[in-house]
Amino acid sequence: MSLTVVKEPDASRYALLRDGERIGIAQYELGNGAIDFIHTEVDTDEREHGLASTLVQQALDDIRDNTDLRVVASCPYVRHWLGEHPDYQDLEARSGSDHSASESSRPSTR
Repeated sequence: MSLTVVKEPDASRYALLRDGERIGIAQYELGNGAIDFIHTEVDTDEREHGLASTLVQQALDDIRDNTDLRVVASCPYVRHWLGEHPDYQDLEARSGSDHSASESSRPSTR
């Protein structure tokens, strides 16, 4: 079983793939130097296996490594996840900059 998180900027989401098949998404909106996670979903049959956590962690790692965007967690799952992982809470305190909002030209790193 191969799990991969890929950025799909044209769809404003990160996708969790298992053996090439999409089994989860983390939807976001960009604006004002921030990336706002608005919805996270994993296929019903795949829940309770920690896959949503893997998806969120790898998406946040990509943001940390490749942008200076501030993270906003409108999605209850992402908000809860950040509360459980204090080492990622600095992403919410970033000042962000509007030039990062054009990140769609950057290749996916995951």
